[in-house]
Amino acid sequence: MFLSISLIILISITLFYIFDKLHLPGLLAFLITGIILGPFVFDLISHQILDISSELRKIALVVILIRAGLSLVIKDLKAVGRPAILLSFLPALFEILAIGLLAPLFFNLTNIEAFILGSVIAAVSPAVIVPRMIQLIEKKKGTKEKIPQLILASASVDDIFVIIVFTIFLQVYESNQLEWSQILLLPISLIFGIILGFVIGVFFVFVFKKLHVRDTIKVLILFALSFLMIVLEDYLPISGLLGIITLAITIFSLYPILAHRLTSKFSKIWVVAEMMLFVLIGAAVDINLFLSIGLITLLFLLLSLFVRLLGVFISIIKTNFNSKEKLFIGLSFIPKATVQAAIGAIPLSMGIPGGKIILAISVLSIFLTAPLGAVLIDQTSNILLKNKDDSL
Repeated sequence: MFLSISLIILISITLFYIFDKLHLPGLLAFLITGIILGPFVFDLISHQILDISSELRKIALVVILIRAGLSLVIKDLKAVGRPAILLSFLPALFEILAIGLLAPLFFNLTNIEAFILGSVIAAVSPAVIVPRMIQLIEKKKGTKEKIPQLILASASVDDIFVIIVFTIFLQVYESNQLEWSQILLLPISLIFGIILGFVIGVFFVFVFKKLHVRDTIKVLILFALSFLMIVLEDYLPISGLLGIITLAITIFSLYPILAHRLTSKFSKIWVVAEMMLFVLIGAAVDINLFLSIGLITLLFLLLSLFVRLLGVFISIIKTNFNSKEKLFIGLSFIPKATVQAAIGAIPLSMGIPGGKIILAISVLSIFLTAPLGAVLIDQTSNILLKNKDDSL
């Protein structure tokens, strides 16, 4: 195990440095490391690590949700208004529907497996988008029109929306058929998840306004509460993932100073979590299947991206953004990576027949869209966005 960890860290950091010099997302370095060291190539990752890979990916997903909630500024959504709300779900919904309808024509997938694939692919990548939007805010590029703020806020909600839809499709798959009792349970589980997350969040804030302990202890307690909500899913009609994001949003809303401090802690945790997440997802990829479906998958993903961009442009129709700004917003919703890595292997671990195909397409979507989106955002921001001080 120690040799595996050493190889993962050393190769990941080396490739990360190379990719960084090429101005490409570092997460691709971790993904390639996983593929190289994984069981389908050199088989140098200990099976002790691979045996708990699903649990490690779930922990990374918890980190993603907590970070999203602790930094989700609701007032930014309100300030931009209708386009922010629509961008939070409409492009993802368009892409899920497109993939759900098209995937059975391209691959050996059932209808429900196709919609599971759609809910895996549809999320945008905070790992690619967030640092670039923060950089634009610091440079005051497009900030007068609130474009980086719009993309930041709506992309965070987009991820949450897609993860919720993904859990719903998994529940539908496990029940084999959609019965009325299940239809009623879905909104109930979402509502109970929100209520539970809010109550725990209020209690968390109340306790730590009175009790002064190190932020590291608060982070550990936050992890423990999040894991408990996930466990409760097995016993009660509760969406644990929605509970986690609601808990984090509640902390930010009621105690923003603490939320900022916790965000700093989770950013450091994410350095390790991101590496392990993408290495493990790379290790799970059957490279032979990956190569065999490559070309047709590229065509399929380009079609789904086109439908997604259609959803983006419909979301920002009849706004004050000019054509260049609308194009930039569309390009910013291209990259995929983090959520696909976090949930892409779940169908396979559940024994879903199309799980291998879903995972392979998820990884290929990362390879295609993460560098493409990153390069387009970096290269077009100076052309398509105005500085704050520029005249109209």
